[in-house]
Amino acid sequence: MNQQKKKIHYAWWLLIGLSIMVGVGKNGISTAGGLFLTPVTQDLGIGMGSLTLYFSIASIVTMIFLPIAGKLMAKYDIKLILIVAIILMAGSFAMFGLMSSVWGWYLFSIPMAIGSVFITQIAGPVLINNWFKKHNGLAIGIMVAIGGVLGAVIQPTVGNLIATQGWRFTYIALGIAVAAIIIPIILLVIRMSPQQKGLQPLGMDEVETNEGSSAQQVTAVGVTAAVAKKSSAFFALLAFFFIITSIASFSQHIAPFAMGIGYDIKFAGSVLGAMQIGVLVGALSFGVLSDKIGAKSTAVFAMLLGLIPVGILLTVPENPTLFTVAIIIFGFVVSSLGTLGPLLTTALFGSKDYSQIYSTAAIGLAVAGIVALPGYGFVYEITGSYTFVLYGLAIMLVLNALLVLLAFKGKKKLEKAGLWK
Repeated sequence: MNQQKKKIHYAWWLLIGLSIMVGVGKNGISTAGGLFLTPVTQDLGIGMGSLTLYFSIASIVTMIFLPIAGKLMAKYDIKLILIVAIILMAGSFAMFGLMSSVWGWYLFSIPMAIGSVFITQIAGPVLINNWFKKHNGLAIGIMVAIGGVLGAVIQPTVGNLIATQGWRFTYIALGIAVAAIIIPIILLVIRMSPQQKGLQPLGMDEVETNEGSSAQQVTAVGVTAAVAKKSSAFFALLAFFFIITSIASFSQHIAPFAMGIGYDIKFAGSVLGAMQIGVLVGALSFGVLSDKIGAKSTAVFAMLLGLIPVGILLTVPENPTLFTVAIIIFGFVVSSLGTLGPLLTTALFGSKDYSQIYSTAAIGLAVAGIVALPGYGFVYEITGSYTFVLYGLAIMLVLNALLVLLAFKGKKKLEKAGLWK
Protein backbone atom coordinates (compact mmCIF):
# COMPACT_ATOMS: atom_id res chain seq x y z
CA MET A 1 0.00 0.00 0.00
CA ASN A 2 2.85 2.39 0.89
CA GLN A 3 4.62 1.50 -2.33
CA GLN A 4 1.45 2.22 -4.30
CA LYS A 5 1.09 5.63 -2.68
CA LYS A 6 4.58 6.64 -3.78
CA LYS A 7 3.67 6.15 -7.42
CA ILE A 8 2.38 9.09 -9.43
CA HIS A 9 -1.32 8.52 -9.97
CA TYR A 10 -2.17 7.99 -13.64
CA ALA A 11 -4.65 10.88 -13.36
CA TRP A 12 -1.72 13.31 -13.52
CA TRP A 13 -0.32 11.71 -16.70
CA LEU A 14 -3.78 11.81 -18.23
CA LEU A 15 -4.08 15.48 -17.23
CA ILE A 16 -0.83 16.36 -19.02
CA GLY A 17 -1.90 14.56 -22.20
CA LEU A 18 -5.40 16.00 -22.01
CA SER A 19 -4.01 19.51 -21.47
CA ILE A 20 -1.78 19.25 -24.54
CA MET A 21 -4.67 17.91 -26.62
CA VAL A 22 -7.06 20.69 -25.56
CA GLY A 23 -4.36 23.39 -25.63
CA VAL A 24 -3.04 22.56 -29.10
CA GLY A 25 -6.58 22.14 -30.49
CA LYS A 26 -7.82 25.38 -28.98
CA ASN A 27 -4.78 27.56 -29.71
CA GLY A 28 -3.73 25.94 -32.96
CA ILE A 29 -7.19 26.18 -34.52
CA SER A 30 -9.89 27.98 -32.51
CA THR A 31 -7.94 30.98 -31.17
CA ALA A 32 -5.49 31.21 -34.08
CA GLY A 33 -8.44 31.67 -36.43
CA GLY A 34 -8.61 35.35 -35.48
CA LEU A 35 -5.16 36.01 -36.95
CA PHE A 36 -6.39 35.01 -40.41
CA LEU A 37 -9.38 37.38 -40.51
CA THR A 38 -7.67 40.55 -41.74
CA PRO A 39 -5.35 38.87 -44.32
CA VAL A 40 -8.22 36.80 -45.76
CA THR A 41 -10.68 39.72 -45.95
CA GLN A 42 -8.06 41.93 -47.60
CA ASP A 43 -6.88 39.27 -50.05
CA LEU A 44 -10.29 38.00 -51.12
CA GLY A 45 -12.25 41.25 -50.73
CA ILE A 46 -14.67 39.80 -48.16
CA GLY A 47 -16.27 41.95 -45.45
CA MET A 48 -15.23 41.24 -41.85
CA GLY A 49 -18.83 40.58 -40.83
CA SER A 50 -19.41 38.24 -43.77
CA LEU A 51 -16.31 36.17 -43.05
CA THR A 52 -16.95 35.94 -39.32
CA LEU A 53 -20.38 34.47 -40.06
CA TYR A 54 -18.54 31.16 -40.33
CA PHE A 55 -18.08 31.40 -36.55
CA SER A 56 -21.88 31.65 -36.26
CA ILE A 57 -22.38 28.55 -38.38
CA ALA A 58 -19.83 26.71 -36.23
CA SER A 59 -21.65 27.87 -33.11
CA ILE A 60 -25.05 26.69 -34.41
CA VAL A 61 -23.55 23.27 -35.14
CA THR A 62 -21.94 23.27 -31.68
CA MET A 63 -25.26 24.11 -30.02
CA ILE A 64 -27.03 21.26 -31.82
CA PHE A 65 -24.24 18.77 -31.25
CA LEU A 66 -23.31 19.44 -27.60
CA PRO A 67 -26.07 17.30 -26.02
CA ILE A 68 -25.38 14.53 -28.56
CA ALA A 69 -21.64 14.68 -27.84
CA GLY A 70 -22.13 14.01 -24.13
CA LYS A 71 -24.15 10.87 -24.88
CA LEU A 72 -21.69 9.63 -27.52
CA MET A 73 -18.76 9.97 -25.09
CA ALA A 74 -20.62 7.94 -22.48
CA LYS A 75 -21.59 5.22 -24.97
CA TYR A 76 -18.65 4.69 -27.37
CA ASP A 77 -14.87 4.23 -27.15
CA ILE A 78 -13.40 7.62 -26.35
CA LYS A 79 -10.23 7.06 -28.37
CA LEU A 80 -12.19 6.39 -31.57
CA ILE A 81 -14.45 9.39 -30.95
CA LEU A 82 -11.53 11.77 -30.33
CA ILE A 83 -9.51 10.56 -33.33
CA VAL A 84 -12.49 11.11 -35.65
CA ALA A 85 -13.04 14.48 -33.95
CA ILE A 86 -9.49 15.76 -34.52
CA ILE A 87 -9.51 14.61 -38.15
CA LEU A 88 -12.73 16.58 -38.70
CA MET A 89 -11.47 19.62 -36.81
CA ALA A 90 -7.90 19.88 -38.14
CA GLY A 91 -8.74 18.60 -41.62
CA SER A 92 -11.47 21.21 -42.11
CA PHE A 93 -9.18 23.98 -40.85
CA ALA A 94 -6.49 22.91 -43.35
CA MET A 95 -9.09 23.03 -46.15
CA PHE A 96 -9.61 26.76 -45.50
CA GLY A 97 -6.20 27.25 -47.12
CA LEU A 98 -7.60 26.01 -50.44
CA MET A 99 -10.70 28.22 -50.47
CA SER A 100 -11.27 31.31 -52.63
CA SER A 101 -14.89 32.04 -51.69
CA VAL A 102 -16.45 32.76 -48.29
CA TRP A 103 -18.73 29.76 -48.90
CA GLY A 104 -15.72 27.51 -48.30
CA TRP A 105 -15.48 28.79 -44.72
CA TYR A 106 -19.22 28.36 -44.25
CA LEU A 107 -19.08 24.75 -45.52
CA PHE A 108 -16.01 23.49 -43.68
CA SER A 109 -16.95 25.23 -40.42
CA ILE A 110 -19.58 22.47 -39.96
CA PRO A 111 -17.26 19.42 -39.61
CA MET A 112 -14.71 21.63 -37.84
CA ALA A 113 -17.29 22.52 -35.19
CA ILE A 114 -18.36 18.89 -34.69
CA GLY A 115 -14.77 17.88 -34.03
CA SER A 116 -14.15 20.91 -31.81
CA VAL A 117 -17.08 20.02 -29.51
CA PHE A 118 -15.20 16.91 -28.38
CA ILE A 119 -11.61 18.17 -28.47
CA THR A 120 -11.88 21.65 -26.95
CA GLN A 121 -15.15 21.64 -24.98
CA ILE A 122 -16.41 18.32 -23.66
CA ALA A 123 -13.37 16.04 -23.24
CA GLY A 124 -11.51 18.22 -20.72
CA PRO A 125 -14.23 18.82 -18.10
CA VAL A 126 -15.73 15.30 -18.41
CA LEU A 127 -12.41 13.44 -18.10
CA ILE A 128 -11.18 15.61 -15.22
CA ASN A 129 -14.48 15.08 -13.42
CA ASN A 130 -14.06 11.30 -13.91
CA TRP A 131 -10.42 11.15 -12.79
CA PHE A 132 -10.20 13.78 -10.02
CA LYS A 133 -12.30 13.61 -6.89
CA LYS A 134 -9.84 15.88 -5.11
CA HIS A 135 -7.89 18.85 -6.53
CA ASN A 136 -10.56 19.18 -9.22
CA GLY A 137 -10.14 22.96 -9.40
CA LEU A 138 -6.36 22.66 -9.54
CA ALA A 139 -6.60 20.06 -12.33
CA ILE A 140 -8.82 22.28 -14.47
CA GLY A 141 -6.53 25.23 -13.73
CA ILE A 142 -3.50 23.21 -14.85
CA MET A 143 -5.26 22.17 -18.05
CA VAL A 144 -6.08 25.76 -19.00
CA ALA A 145 -2.62 26.93 -17.86
CA ILE A 146 -0.80 24.43 -20.07
CA GLY A 147 -3.01 25.66 -22.89
CA GLY A 148 -1.79 29.17 -22.07
CA VAL A 149 1.87 28.10 -22.31
CA LEU A 150 1.20 26.43 -25.66
CA GLY A 151 -0.70 29.47 -26.88
CA ALA A 152 2.18 31.78 -25.95
CA VAL A 153 4.28 29.82 -28.45
CA ILE A 154 1.64 29.04 -31.08
CA GLN A 155 0.10 32.51 -31.57
CA PRO A 156 3.32 34.44 -32.41
CA THR A 157 4.45 31.52 -34.59
CA VAL A 158 1.19 31.64 -36.56
CA GLY A 159 1.46 35.42 -36.93
CA ASN A 160 5.00 35.12 -38.30
CA LEU A 161 4.01 32.28 -40.64
CA ILE A 162 1.14 34.30 -42.11
CA ALA A 163 3.47 37.29 -42.58
CA THR A 164 6.23 35.25 -44.27
CA GLN A 165 4.48 32.28 -45.92
CA GLY A 166 0.95 33.58 -46.45
CA TRP A 167 -2.40 32.62 -44.96
CA ARG A 168 -3.03 29.69 -47.32
CA PHE A 169 0.17 27.85 -46.41
CA THR A 170 -0.37 28.57 -42.70
CA TYR A 171 -3.93 27.17 -42.67
CA ILE A 172 -2.75 23.89 -44.25
CA ALA A 173 0.46 23.55 -42.21
CA LEU A 174 -1.32 24.31 -38.95
CA GLY A 175 -4.12 21.81 -39.59
CA ILE A 176 -1.66 19.02 -40.38
CA ALA A 177 0.59 19.86 -37.39
CA VAL A 178 -2.32 19.90 -34.92
CA ALA A 179 -3.55 16.46 -36.06
CA ALA A 180 -0.01 15.04 -35.99
CA ILE A 181 0.46 16.15 -32.36
CA ILE A 182 -2.95 15.17 -30.99
CA ILE A 183 -3.57 11.72 -32.51
CA PRO A 184 -0.60 10.01 -30.74
CA ILE A 185 -1.70 11.58 -27.42
CA ILE A 186 -5.20 10.15 -27.83
CA LEU A 187 -3.84 6.69 -28.61
CA LEU A 188 -1.22 6.57 -25.86
CA VAL A 189 -2.66 8.54 -22.93
CA ILE A 190 -6.40 9.19 -23.00
CA ARG A 191 -8.69 6.88 -20.98
CA MET A 192 -12.35 7.55 -20.17
CA SER A 193 -12.28 6.35 -16.56
CA PRO A 194 -9.87 5.14 -13.85
CA GLN A 195 -11.54 1.70 -13.96
CA GLN A 196 -9.96 1.16 -17.39
CA LYS A 197 -6.58 1.27 -15.64
CA GLY A 198 -7.76 -0.67 -12.58
CA LEU A 199 -7.63 2.49 -10.45
CA GLN A 200 -9.85 4.70 -8.34
CA PRO A 201 -10.18 8.43 -9.11
CA LEU A 202 -7.44 10.56 -7.57
CA GLY A 203 -8.33 11.51 -4.00
CA MET A 204 -11.12 8.98 -3.65
CA ASP A 205 -9.39 7.24 -0.74
CA GLU A 206 -8.91 10.61 1.02
CA VAL A 207 -12.57 11.53 0.49
CA GLU A 208 -13.62 8.15 1.87
CA THR A 209 -11.37 8.58 4.93
CA ASN A 210 -12.51 12.14 5.63
CA GLU A 211 -16.19 11.67 4.99
CA GLY A 212 -16.65 7.97 5.73
CA SER A 213 -18.57 7.38 2.54
CA SER A 214 -18.20 4.88 -0.25
CA ALA A 215 -16.92 5.65 -3.74
CA GLN A 216 -20.38 5.07 -5.10
CA GLN A 217 -21.88 7.62 -2.73
CA VAL A 218 -19.23 10.23 -3.43
CA THR A 219 -19.75 10.10 -7.17
CA ALA A 220 -23.52 10.33 -6.78
CA VAL A 221 -23.73 13.57 -4.79
CA GLY A 222 -25.70 16.40 -6.39
CA VAL A 223 -28.84 17.20 -8.34
CA THR A 224 -30.30 15.14 -11.18
CA ALA A 225 -30.22 16.65 -14.67
CA ALA A 226 -34.03 16.73 -14.78
CA VAL A 227 -34.22 18.81 -11.59
CA ALA A 228 -31.26 21.03 -12.49
CA LYS A 229 -32.67 22.03 -15.88
CA LYS A 230 -35.83 23.43 -14.27
CA SER A 231 -33.99 25.52 -11.65
CA SER A 232 -33.21 29.24 -11.58
CA ALA A 233 -29.58 28.29 -10.88
CA PHE A 234 -29.40 26.50 -14.23
CA PHE A 235 -30.81 29.43 -16.19
CA ALA A 236 -28.39 31.79 -14.44
CA LEU A 237 -25.51 29.44 -15.31
CA LEU A 238 -26.72 29.22 -18.93
CA ALA A 239 -26.75 33.02 -19.14
CA PHE A 240 -23.31 33.16 -17.48
CA PHE A 241 -21.93 30.80 -20.14
CA PHE A 242 -23.51 32.91 -22.88
CA ILE A 243 -22.03 36.15 -21.58
CA ILE A 244 -18.55 34.87 -20.65
CA THR A 245 -18.27 33.29 -24.10
CA SER A 246 -19.38 36.56 -25.70
CA ILE A 247 -16.65 38.32 -23.73
CA ALA A 248 -14.02 35.69 -24.56
CA SER A 249 -15.07 35.81 -28.24
CA PHE A 250 -13.49 39.24 -28.48
CA SER A 251 -10.12 37.45 -28.47
CA GLN A 252 -10.87 36.47 -32.10
CA HIS A 253 -11.11 40.18 -32.91
CA ILE A 254 -7.97 41.32 -31.09
CA ALA A 255 -5.84 40.93 -34.23
CA PRO A 256 -8.26 42.93 -36.46
CA PHE A 257 -8.62 45.50 -33.65
CA ALA A 258 -4.83 45.88 -33.36
CA MET A 259 -4.32 46.07 -37.12
CA GLY A 260 -7.22 48.53 -37.43
CA ILE A 261 -5.40 51.05 -35.23
CA GLY A 262 -2.09 50.72 -37.03
CA TYR A 263 -0.26 47.68 -35.62
CA ASP A 264 1.04 44.97 -38.00
CA ILE A 265 0.24 41.25 -38.00
CA LYS A 266 3.50 40.31 -36.26
CA PHE A 267 2.59 42.60 -33.34
CA ALA A 268 -0.94 41.11 -33.35
CA GLY A 269 0.54 37.60 -33.13
CA SER A 270 2.87 38.65 -30.32
CA VAL A 271 -0.01 40.23 -28.41
CA LEU A 272 -2.12 37.08 -28.76
CA GLY A 273 0.87 35.13 -27.46
CA ALA A 274 1.08 37.53 -24.51
CA MET A 275 -2.63 36.96 -23.89
CA GLN A 276 -1.83 33.28 -23.35
CA ILE A 277 0.52 34.28 -20.53
CA GLY A 278 -2.53 35.87 -18.89
CA VAL A 279 -4.48 32.66 -19.57
CA LEU A 280 -1.67 30.68 -17.91
CA VAL A 281 -1.58 32.82 -14.76
CA GLY A 282 -5.37 33.14 -14.62
CA ALA A 283 -5.99 29.42 -15.00
CA LEU A 284 -3.65 28.51 -12.16
CA SER A 285 -4.92 31.36 -9.98
CA PHE A 286 -8.60 30.62 -10.53
CA GLY A 287 -8.10 26.88 -10.02
CA VAL A 288 -6.33 27.42 -6.68
CA LEU A 289 -8.64 30.27 -5.64
CA SER A 290 -11.79 28.27 -6.28
CA ASP A 291 -10.40 25.43 -4.16
CA LYS A 292 -9.65 27.95 -1.37
CA ILE A 293 -12.49 30.51 -1.44
CA GLY A 294 -15.05 28.80 -3.66
CA ALA A 295 -16.15 29.12 -7.28
CA LYS A 296 -18.66 31.89 -6.50
CA SER A 297 -16.20 34.44 -5.06
CA THR A 298 -13.58 33.58 -7.67
CA ALA A 299 -16.03 34.09 -10.54
CA VAL A 300 -17.21 37.48 -9.25
CA PHE A 301 -13.58 38.60 -8.83
CA ALA A 302 -12.72 37.49 -12.37
CA MET A 303 -15.61 39.43 -13.91
CA LEU A 304 -14.81 42.67 -12.10
CA LEU A 305 -11.12 42.33 -12.99
CA GLY A 306 -12.12 42.32 -16.66
CA LEU A 307 -13.13 45.98 -16.42
CA ILE A 308 -9.43 46.98 -16.23
CA PRO A 309 -8.35 45.86 -19.74
CA VAL A 310 -11.56 47.23 -21.25
CA GLY A 311 -10.77 50.64 -19.70
CA ILE A 312 -7.21 50.59 -21.07
CA LEU A 313 -8.33 49.65 -24.59
CA LEU A 314 -10.94 52.41 -24.57
CA THR A 315 -8.55 55.14 -23.40
CA VAL A 316 -4.97 54.40 -24.57
CA PRO A 317 -5.02 51.66 -27.26
CA GLU A 318 -2.30 53.39 -29.28
CA ASN A 319 0.31 52.74 -26.55
CA PRO A 320 1.85 49.34 -27.46
CA THR A 321 3.01 48.58 -23.90
CA LEU A 322 -0.35 49.33 -22.31
CA PHE A 323 -2.13 47.55 -25.17
CA THR A 324 -0.08 44.42 -24.42
CA VAL A 325 -0.72 44.73 -20.66
CA ALA A 326 -4.46 45.06 -21.31
CA ILE A 327 -4.51 41.93 -23.47
CA ILE A 328 -2.53 39.97 -20.85
CA ILE A 329 -5.14 40.89 -18.21
CA PHE A 330 -7.89 40.09 -20.70
CA GLY A 331 -6.29 36.65 -21.12
CA PHE A 332 -6.43 36.29 -17.34
CA VAL A 333 -10.20 36.85 -17.53
CA VAL A 334 -10.66 34.66 -20.64
CA SER A 335 -9.12 31.73 -18.73
CA SER A 336 -12.16 31.84 -16.44
CA LEU A 337 -14.22 30.36 -19.30
CA GLY A 338 -12.26 27.11 -19.28
CA THR A 339 -11.66 27.10 -15.52
CA LEU A 340 -14.73 28.52 -13.84
CA GLY A 341 -17.41 27.18 -16.19
CA PRO A 342 -16.86 23.54 -15.16
CA LEU A 343 -16.18 24.47 -11.52
CA LEU A 344 -19.36 26.53 -11.24
CA THR A 345 -21.34 23.62 -12.71
CA THR A 346 -19.95 21.24 -10.08
CA ALA A 347 -20.42 23.76 -7.25
CA LEU A 348 -24.03 24.43 -8.23
CA PHE A 349 -25.22 20.93 -9.14
CA GLY A 350 -22.65 18.39 -7.91
CA SER A 351 -21.42 15.41 -9.89
CA LYS A 352 -24.49 13.16 -10.05
CA ASP A 353 -25.42 14.10 -13.65
CA TYR A 354 -22.47 16.41 -14.32
CA SER A 355 -21.82 15.58 -18.00
CA GLN A 356 -25.49 16.00 -18.97
CA ILE A 357 -25.90 19.25 -17.02
CA TYR A 358 -22.61 20.74 -18.24
CA SER A 359 -23.16 19.83 -21.90
CA THR A 360 -26.66 21.33 -21.80
CA ALA A 361 -25.58 24.52 -20.02
CA ALA A 362 -22.69 24.79 -22.47
CA ILE A 363 -25.27 25.48 -25.18
CA GLY A 364 -24.89 29.04 -23.89
CA LEU A 365 -21.33 28.94 -25.24
CA ALA A 366 -22.57 28.02 -28.69
CA VAL A 367 -25.36 30.61 -28.77
CA ALA A 368 -22.84 33.30 -27.83
CA GLY A 369 -20.70 32.33 -30.79
CA ILE A 370 -23.69 32.67 -33.10
CA VAL A 371 -24.35 36.23 -31.94
CA ALA A 372 -21.12 37.75 -30.66
CA LEU A 373 -18.43 36.73 -33.16
CA PRO A 374 -20.10 38.04 -36.33
CA GLY A 375 -21.82 40.77 -34.31
CA TYR A 376 -18.46 42.31 -33.40
CA GLY A 377 -17.43 42.02 -37.07
CA PHE A 378 -20.52 43.86 -38.29
CA VAL A 379 -20.13 46.58 -35.64
CA TYR A 380 -16.60 47.13 -36.94
CA GLU A 381 -17.84 47.22 -40.56
CA ILE A 382 -20.55 49.77 -39.75
CA THR A 383 -18.65 52.06 -37.33
CA GLY A 384 -15.04 51.53 -38.41
CA SER A 385 -13.95 50.79 -34.82
CA TYR A 386 -14.47 48.44 -31.87
CA THR A 387 -15.39 51.22 -29.39
CA PHE A 388 -19.04 50.16 -29.01
CA VAL A 389 -17.94 46.54 -28.65
CA LEU A 390 -15.68 47.49 -25.74
CA TYR A 391 -18.51 49.34 -23.98
CA GLY A 392 -20.63 46.24 -24.48
CA LEU A 393 -17.93 44.07 -22.88
CA ALA A 394 -17.91 46.30 -19.78
CA ILE A 395 -21.69 45.94 -19.37
CA MET A 396 -21.52 42.16 -19.84
CA LEU A 397 -18.78 41.78 -17.20
CA VAL A 398 -20.95 43.49 -14.58
CA LEU A 399 -24.01 41.46 -15.60
CA ASN A 400 -22.07 38.22 -15.26
CA ALA A 401 -20.97 39.05 -11.72
CA LEU A 402 -24.65 39.49 -10.82
CA LEU A 403 -25.60 36.22 -12.55
CA VAL A 404 -23.12 34.27 -10.41
CA LEU A 405 -24.80 35.61 -7.26
CA LEU A 406 -28.25 34.72 -8.64
CA ALA A 407 -27.10 31.19 -9.52
CA PHE A 408 -26.00 30.49 -5.94
CA LYS A 409 -29.28 31.84 -4.60
CA GLY A 410 -30.92 29.26 -6.86
CA LYS A 411 -28.69 26.54 -5.40
CA LYS A 412 -29.90 27.40 -1.89
CA LYS A 413 -33.48 26.87 -3.09
CA LEU A 414 -32.55 23.40 -4.37
CA GLU A 415 -30.92 22.55 -1.02
CA LYS A 416 -33.89 23.82 1.01
CA ALA A 417 -36.23 21.74 -1.15
CA GLY A 418 -34.14 18.64 -0.36
CA LEU A 419 -33.23 18.09 -4.01
CA TRP A 420 -29.47 17.97 -3.37
CA LYS A 421 -28.83 14.29 -2.54
